[in-house]
Amino acid sequence: MEWLNIIDFLKTVWAAMNSPIGITVAAGIVAWLLERVFLALPAWKAYEGTIIGAIKYAEKEIPDDTENKSLARLDAAIKYVLEVYQACGERPPSPRLLSDLRETISVKHAELEAAGNLAKKGPTKRQQTRKAKGKTR
Repeated sequence: MEWLNIIDFLKTVWAAMNSPIGITVAAGIVAWLLERVFLALPAWKAYEGTIIGAIKYAEKEIPDDTENKSLARLDAAIKYVLEVYQACGERPPSPRLLSDLRETISVKHAELEAAGNLAKKGPTKRQQTRKAKGKTR
């Protein structure tokens, strides 16, 4: 007797799923799931420009002769990004976001360095000449 009830229930569900409304609901659920799983951007993605700016800031602020300069630059870059993050009114970052930020800063630093965007440029010849002659602006 119970099997007949289950079979009748499954027939009813199958008929509902094959109706236009059932197909629309099923497609909506699938689209929602795909969006949540595949199209979600990482939390740091919104701060990618800030991360690049923080890396360049840290490169300029921390001298090359500093002990553990890589660690000091990473620390300065993370502090800069967190200041911007908190200034935007976001809640305190989770440990996972902090880990993602550290990894992203390291990866972006390597990309910028490979592209030659972090090369420290010295003074131009004109600036060197003016400095040697004692002229300043």
